[in-house]
Amino acid sequence: MKKLLTLLLALTMLLSLAACGTSNQQESTAGTTETITQGTTEENTLMKFTVTVVHADGASKDFTYETDEEFVGPVLEKAGLIKGNMGAYGLEITEVDGEKAVYSEDNAYWAVYEGEEYALQGIDTTPVKDGGVYKLVYTGA
Repeated sequence: MKKLLTLLLALTMLLSLAACGTSNQQESTAGTTETITQGTTEENTLMKFTVTVVHADGASKDFTYETDEEFVGPVLEKAGLIKGNMGAYGLEITEVDGEKAVYSEDNAYWAVYEGEEYALQGIDTTPVKDGGVYKLVYTGA
């Protein structure tokens, strides 16, 4: 009888430990997902937008993002699509999708478009719009 009671107690403890381990894994997975979605909670909704990059050779690539960020620039920087330096008028894009365009070096720059219209502000102050389409076009002077 004592052996049976000891066996049941050991089995109960083992099942409790296994349940705790599963719970921690689920919390860890949820934390990873939250980080990937830039801190989005269930109360917030993600906005989806597309960026088309037009390279110097005319080749284009589309990139799609989902975010709760307010502006396009920080999303693209975090994703590694763009690099740049802060200037008098905001972020000056120096590289997109691995291709550099530095006006002071090669008289080229990255033009920013919202839809088909030239953007009236820099990429770091261009608001994210759900379903928005943006374009970064290599432009030689």
